Amino acid sequence: MKTNETQNAIFHRTSIRQFEDRAVEPEKIEQILRAAMQAPTAGNQQSWEFYVVTNSDKLEQLSKTSPYAGCAANAPTAIVVAYKDGGIFPDYNDIDCAIAAEHIWLAADALGLGTVMLGIAPLQERMQAVEQVLEMPSDVHAFTIFPIGYPEKVNSQQNRYDESKVHFVK
Repeated sequence: MKTNETQNAIFHRTSIRQFEDRAVEPEKIEQILRAAMQAPTAGNQQSWEFYVVTNSDKLEQLSKTSPYAGCAANAPTAIVVAYKDGGIFPDYNDIDCAIAAEHIWLAADALGLGTVMLGIAPLQERMQAVEQVLEMPSDVHAFTIFPIGYPEKVNSQQNRYDESKVHFVK
């Protein structure tokens, strides 16, 4: 991915919940994961874990872990971002995962794929549901789900710039 592709992804990316019936190439998933792991982390702790789900039964189960996760059932792939207990700065594990998640979203868009970030953490019942579906070790905690695939339709992104929310301190 080139810098201009990433910058374009920032202003192109939208939430995609409907996917073509088409598998995502393993090379693209690897590129997305490489992008995610380039994210900075507190103290370089890299406490994240990534679960790549292509099994249709597991995708169906993931779609039931939240009232908003239904689109996971029809995605060819999902990436679940999780974090492992501990690390140098454990209070920042969720922030580290959020940065990696943004990298996933931008990389997917730059590769012609669509996705949406499905909120799981900090809601314990959702986190535990995902952890059960994926049989995660007890020291690993689900953070978010990204259903990923080729979008059926791409909407234009809204211009969200709001000058009233910018405050210059001199």
